Amino acid sequence: MTVTVTVAEAKTHLSELLARVEAGEDVIIARGNDPVARLVAVDERRQRLAAIEAVRALRAQAQPVTSEEIEEWRQEGWR
Repeated sequence: MTVTVTVAEAKTHLSELLARVEAGEDVIIARGNDPVARLVAVDERRQRLAAIEAVRALRAQAQPVTSEEIEEWRQEGWR
């Protein structure tokens, strides 16, 4: 879930907003009606797991490669 707050609200309620971010929400800070910043949780483990999952999804879609193709690619690199 995403919540949008003004700069003044963010300054007044920063601790509360950080608790909400830690709970999984994103917070947009806006100056007037213009969004200028986003608060998101720093969760390196979650980011790593998401990256691994993305690589696995790409690999699942990829066509199998033969050893002959790999050798051709190697030879192309030497030219």
